[in-house]
Parts: sequence; C-alpha cells; structure tokens
Amino acid sequence: MSEQEAPSFAIEKLYVKDLSLEVPNAPEIFLERETPEVGIQLQTAVKNLGDDAYEVTLTVTVTATLGEKTVFLVEVGQAGIFRVRNVPEENIAPLLSIACPNILFPYAREVVSDHAIRAGFAPVVLQPVNFEALYAARAEQEQAEAAETPTIQ
Repeated sequence: MSEQEAPSFAIEKLYVKDLSLEVPNAPEIFLERETPEVGIQLQTAVKNLGDDAYEVTLTVTVTATLGEKTVFLVEVGQAGIFRVRNVPEENIAPLLSIACPNILFPYAREVVSDHAIRAGFAPVVLQPVNFEALYAARAEQEQAEAAETPTIQ
C-alpha cells in the first residue's frame, strides 16, 4: 500500500455547537435541601460535509428534578469535524458512531459540570459511556424494526 492508500482518521476541529442552561425555578429552588434526581440523555448526529469530512455532534442533556420541579437543565451539543480517508465503507458508520463520540464525550462532560457549578449547583460528574454498546443496541433495534416492516409487493 502506498502512502496515499493508507486509511487515515484526523480531528479537524472540536467545538461547542449548542449550549443551554436553564434554572426555571430560581431563586426558590436554592432553598430546597433535598438532593435532586438527575437524568441524562445522549444523542449523536452525523453530517457528511463532503471531501471525506464529517461533522459529528454529541448532544448531552442533563435534567435535575425535585418531584415535579426542574432544578436545572444543561444541554450541550459538543461537535467535531473529522476527516476520514480510505476507510472501507462498512467501517465508516462504526467509526463515526463509536470513536468520534468517545473523543467528544470528555469535552461535553466538562461543559456540563462547569455549567452546573456556574449555575450554583454541585458539579455533575457524568460516568463513562460505552458508545460501542449503544451503537450495537441501535443497530439491533433497526434490524428488528426492518424485519417487522411489511414489504409491499
């Protein structure tokens, strides 16, 4: 294989694409002494930019609640532009859905924690995420849905 044919993967740029912090029940919520329940949602999106470049966005939404009241909500869209060259087609989707979110997650975790602190709350420490397991589960779900969809003849 010559140098030009070798597969390559490069990070072009990492950035915060979207950021939101809400404390809808301030200042009264700061008088509460109970520990809020924290829920976390993850979502990834991939956009082909052409010329072997892809934008991958990992959106992390953290919602802290006390009963029906929202204590705070932090949502960050941590994104990156990744250049993928000479990678077999069947390996591109796993690369963009597993490796790229693994790169983006520590940055998103830092933004979430920092903004929770800036809002006057304890830091939110997000536990590591197994993006490979999430990708496999999503692929399995898509296969099951495809098998259930009737074909039109």
